[in-house]
Amino acid sequence: MSEEATTHFGYREVPLADKQKLVGRVFTSVATKYDLMNDLMSFGVHRLWKRWFAATSGMRTGDCVLDLAGGTGDIAALLLPRVGATGSVVLGDINAAMLHSGRDRLLDCGFVRNLHYAQLNAEALPFPDCSFDAVTIAFGLRNVTDKPRALGEMLRVLKPGGRALILEFSAVRSTLLKPLYDFHSFSVLPRLGAFIAGDAESYRYLAESIRKHPDQATLKTMMETAGFAQVDVRNLSAGVVAIHRGYKI
Repeated sequence: MSEEATTHFGYREVPLADKQKLVGRVFTSVATKYDLMNDLMSFGVHRLWKRWFAATSGMRTGDCVLDLAGGTGDIAALLLPRVGATGSVVLGDINAAMLHSGRDRLLDCGFVRNLHYAQLNAEALPFPDCSFDAVTIAFGLRNVTDKPRALGEMLRVLKPGGRALILEFSAVRSTLLKPLYDFHSFSVLPRLGAFIAGDAESYRYLAESIRKHPDQATLKTMMETAGFAQVDVRNLSAGVVAIHRGYKI
């Protein structure tokens, strides 16, 4: 008998078919405290990363954008003014609790026009080929079970000349910063999660998932293998996060 295929869920090996369900439980658990915890975990710096991500995205008036793992709507809110009245943003997320949280937040902020919502799996996007000018995903790719398949789907739904933009935690480049970063990730975050969200385990998983995510060079190679051209990488905060950009030719 062949062994059952497995993958990582944080530092645990789990059956491949179980990861999506386990990740779903994590984000259902943290959805209501997600924004607050992001502010506390990053000392608010995640907002600067996201603003830079949007500011350097190259979005233009009239662009149609798919924002994957859109969560509570941070990226969508930054992109909507850039695509203007003739453009549109589809906020997609696999997790219903996160999607509902994002919808409610964006409605409260007055974002209604040219904004659409879709509960979807990044590995099997429910859109025709060549549908979007850009696809973005911020802090979501590391939770996808089959990353090459998701990258292939991103490429498929892009129009020729369209671009994929990935903002994700990556490998810290500073030897001085790394011990402090590890201490914050594995000692501080779970305690914050327990105190604020009543869930230490989910935040322990989130810290572990960062370490299991491909580093800058590996993800660049994965994008090129998927078919993206002119892939470039920009490190932010000494590589705590990185922006990967690739084009469909």
